[in-house]
Amino acid sequence: MLDVALISHLPNFADFSRSELEEFIGHSRARRVEKNGHYFEEGETADHFFLLLDGYIRVVRISPAGEQIIVRYIACNELFGIAQAIGRDTYPANAVAAVDCVALAWPMSLWGETVRKFPSFCCAANKTLGSRLMDVQERVIELATEQVEYRVAAALLKLLDQAGKEVEEGILIDIPLTRQDVSELSGTTLHSVSRLLSGWEQNGLVKSSRKRVIVTNREKLHALTAGDK
Repeated sequence: MLDVALISHLPNFADFSRSELEEFIGHSRARRVEKNGHYFEEGETADHFFLLLDGYIRVVRISPAGEQIIVRYIACNELFGIAQAIGRDTYPANAVAAVDCVALAWPMSLWGETVRKFPSFCCAANKTLGSRLMDVQERVIELATEQVEYRVAAALLKLLDQAGKEVEEGILIDIPLTRQDVSELSGTTLHSVSRLLSGWEQNGLVKSSRKRVIVTNREKLHALTAGDK
């Protein structure tokens, strides 16, 4: 069984005694999914909820036209697959492993009892939902009002906050990230993303290669989202 010390510090479990957390973990099972595998697919019956222990999850929706849209990335220690929290009995999106991942999975039948019994778990879940709702609202506004340059810069900055890792050249987005991924995340075309990243590389803002993006000047990139040049 997982050592409770690995997750007891998380806000989700602030109300749990050690024995309660051990019991809760005892109802879970570890699920390992290799890169590009699915934890679940859109429309599938929501029979489990999850806590990501290692890796990054790509949340993907498929449009009516069959186009793939990356909604967000999920990082370590985040809950996902919490369909019952939004009144659904099916998953609203695909959860795809961006790298090899490990998550704890609980039966969805435990959700109601857990949120009733442990206020910290309920509050953390509500905070997660609120944050994701704000992300959706911001993205709708960006798509409606902002230029492509803003949207791509904003997408990279969000990923830096989630998965930034300092390296010699700057800050690496520590998720395998293709230009197609960036285009799906920012709601623009692959051509536009390629043109922007090439220009930003020439101007010293980023370095990009196959599935790898390093932000070399975060301040200049942030200025693009503030309307500065």
